[in-house]
Amino acid sequence: MEHIILYAIVPILVIMLLGYYSGKTGSFTGENARVLNKVVLNYALPAALFVSIIKANRQMLSVDVKLTIISFVVLIACFFLVYYVFRLLYKDSIADSAVSALISGSPTIGFLGFAVLQPIFGDSASVGLVIAIVSIEVNAIGIPIGLALLNTGNAQQAAAANGGKKPSAWKPVLNAIKEPVAWAPILAVVLVLCGVKWPEYLDPSFTLISGANASVAVFAAGITLSSVKISINGQAIMGSFLKLIVMPLALLIVGIIFKMDPVNLKMLVVCGALPPAFSGIIIASRYQTYVTTGTSSLALSTILFMGFCPLWIWLTDVALKMFPV
Repeated sequence: MEHIILYAIVPILVIMLLGYYSGKTGSFTGENARVLNKVVLNYALPAALFVSIIKANRQMLSVDVKLTIISFVVLIACFFLVYYVFRLLYKDSIADSAVSALISGSPTIGFLGFAVLQPIFGDSASVGLVIAIVSIEVNAIGIPIGLALLNTGNAQQAAAANGGKKPSAWKPVLNAIKEPVAWAPILAVVLVLCGVKWPEYLDPSFTLISGANASVAVFAAGITLSSVKISINGQAIMGSFLKLIVMPLALLIVGIIFKMDPVNLKMLVVCGALPPAFSGIIIASRYQTYVTTGTSSLALSTILFMGFCPLWIWLTDVALKMFPV
């Protein structure tokens, strides 16, 4: 756990604080943060998602069908749980609720997956398998759904402002698919399912820009925090509760019921307990939707993760002893 804190969590907090300091001292502004997020959302993040998924293969997806199905069902269910909690309980707009789901309904698997799982479970093929499957589900399914909902909400607001003309049901979906952050992971999944082998000599062309993904996104989140009033309100706390408690608990319960492999189950629970997805914050800043509460929820969850990660590992061990699979 000490390794995880020092090599995964502390760097995030340091870079975020650096962005916060640069914003407070006037070196960067909120507008600069939006420009940086545009670079990440349109180029660095799509490249990172594409490369991480394209290196998988059909065999990886079929090796453990139970892992694939359970993680898919639970993660998508948690995504929509967050959406409807904020939509119905807090009366948020469709767009705000969509961003809430993109943040608190998705783990930041692309940023922290290997950084957290490898120190705990080692550098094994099973670690890569779990991360690849969760990454495909979060990025190739969750992001397009969230963007479609976000565009739907914005289209409805625009229609109401222009005389109440009902917007097209398909236009928001098509607009979402046009975004590189949506079509890049979908394209990668299609290529994987078609059996296309990714040439290694193409890696440097993608990894150079994708390397800016996590660092620039976290730095921009710090700038955003400096330009808005940090609000640890009921919504930020609820987002952290749904992300750090409800999601890993749901994965643990369903995994035990359907007798998942114990090691895969433990890794999946840790994936579920990861902090909220940074991609959600990037999208929030890009569309200027739910920025303050979303960024506050991210900061709160990232700090709390240092305690919840070892807690969920211990709880999973206890549960597996009580209900052996």
